Amino acid sequence: MSSLEQQMLEIGKTAKAASATMSIAKTQDKNTALNMAAKAIRNDVDAILSANAIDIKNAHENNISAAFIDRLMLDAERVEAIAKSLELVAQLADPVGTILAEWTPPQNGLNIKRKRVPLGVIGVIYESRPNVTADAGALCLKAGNATILRGGSDSIHSSKAILSAMHQGLKAAGLPLGAIQMVHTTDRAAVGHMLNGLNGNIDVIVPRGGKGLVSRVQREARVPVFSHLEGICHVYVDASADVNMAVEICLNAKIRRTGICGSAETLLIDASAKTTHLLLIIEKLQANGCEIRGDAYVQSVGKNVKPANEEDWVTEYLDAIISVKIVDNISNAIEHINHYGSHHTDAIISQNADNVGRFFNEVDSAIVIHNASTQYADGGEFGMGAEIGIATGKMHARGPVGVEQLTSFKYVVSGDGQTRP
Repeated sequence: MSSLEQQMLEIGKTAKAASATMSIAKTQDKNTALNMAAKAIRNDVDAILSANAIDIKNAHENNISAAFIDRLMLDAERVEAIAKSLELVAQLADPVGTILAEWTPPQNGLNIKRKRVPLGVIGVIYESRPNVTADAGALCLKAGNATILRGGSDSIHSSKAILSAMHQGLKAAGLPLGAIQMVHTTDRAAVGHMLNGLNGNIDVIVPRGGKGLVSRVQREARVPVFSHLEGICHVYVDASADVNMAVEICLNAKIRRTGICGSAETLLIDASAKTTHLLLIIEKLQANGCEIRGDAYVQSVGKNVKPANEEDWVTEYLDAIISVKIVDNISNAIEHINHYGSHHTDAIISQNADNVGRFFNEVDSAIVIHNASTQYADGGEFGMGAEIGIATGKMHARGPVGVEQLTSFKYVVSGDGQTRP
């Protein structure tokens, strides 16, 4: 057995032991840990930013893309947002122990309850976002789980600094430090050990990162996975859409932050709106530095529009690029989204209630949005405090994965002496 394998197995054993303690931890203690961690984040802001500066310097030296660096970069405002997210998670209702349903079957008189319980040990594998260290640790903690964090080498200094603050919170609350652990090695073999489950000690894996990472996790994991492969998000502008609203939503959905999974990658314009909406929208996007790739009609109307090909409809640009297509009607829009999309987040801009109803019912995505930006695809914006990721599968968790999605349930059955005939 290699020294790395021994190290990883020890991390797994420690996490499993901590999860037993966390599963019965008092809500007050979990909240204390989160609030004290938030305080430590604020107290350690200079150390966190200094650590992040090392990661940013290394990223520039390695010619990392601007979108990647944006995800990696911390400043005082983003550090404060991390601290606030911990406090928001502390304010959430504790899901552990909640009774989801209760009934008594007439044939046996048993009292049956379905009760929320923690998942156990959650492995989180992520790349450039150092805030995931806090978000994942906080959500898993509130849901009564232990977590093993494996961040990317690009963010390792930032993540270590944030982990230190999380441990200060756990210590202040008298909870085990093993409840939030980080794999400190950058050896990619560590990921393989986690995907194998660390000798049965990991219950769920959550990957957050690029397509390469997520596809590897989905392909190799020997434990359940919560994930999305890509965020190919669409905005459909219906014929009834308010023009000014459509312009502003499309701009925000694409440009606010181009490197996040909720950024719009394809814009669909209803044929009945092409003469009234199209040019205003693409000119606004271009004025804000966005490259347009369009079908034949879009090219004929706009200036400096590049031809869109089949590959564009299935590309997550994560950059200031958007593909634009004219569709005959809402049926064609829904067909395009379900065929080319990644089942992440898709939006309709419309004043037609029937079309909105069809879009909500027929678009097969984890999140569907009406008259708002796709960039709201975020657990924090959903009132979850934070999220550990967006899941596009259909088993257990779908959409933002927050504290409730990080629990399972068990049946608690009480009788008064019944025996089954």
